[in-house]
Amino acid sequence: MEIEVKFRVAFEQAREAIESLGAELAGEELQEDVYFSISLPELLRVRKVENIGRAFLTYKRIADPGRNEEFDEIEVEVSDFERTVEILRRLGFQEDIVVRKRRLVYRLGEVTFELSDVEGLGAFLDIEVISDDVDEAKRKIWKVARRLGLGEEDVEPRLYQELIREGQYRS
Repeated sequence: MEIEVKFRVAFEQAREAIESLGAELAGEELQEDVYFSISLPELLRVRKVENIGRAFLTYKRIADPGRNEEFDEIEVEVSDFERTVEILRRLGFQEDIVVRKRRLVYRLGEVTFELSDVEGLGAFLDIEVISDDVDEAKRKIWKVARRLGLGEEDVEPRLYQELIREGQYRS
């Protein structure tokens, strides 16, 4: 299971803090995510990682709706982003939201840091642990979050799709 907590952060400050922990940069990704309209707690997306020429089809089931920290995820690499999107359209899935972001991925032991600058939304840090022991994973996440100076007040429980949709309604 993928356990993650998303925080609102200042991008450069978070990058420096992560690096000060000794986390190693695993890579930079320029991502475009196309989410399809299916009912929560399920998510269906096709992700294009533009700068490395890869694409993925991902299904997620949110195990804790509202907090959005626990996900059962199935992901496969696909050879063609546009054709995969077209297949889903022809099967009757409607595109919902597109999320574009620049993401730096760091690793420190079992912990992955995904520092993202999300178009139109700002900067976020996902701290993630893959584990079947949800409580232990959250302990690890919060231990490192506190070392970064992050607290409960910095948590952003809403999905990117929700944040984008809320922004559209405000404009």
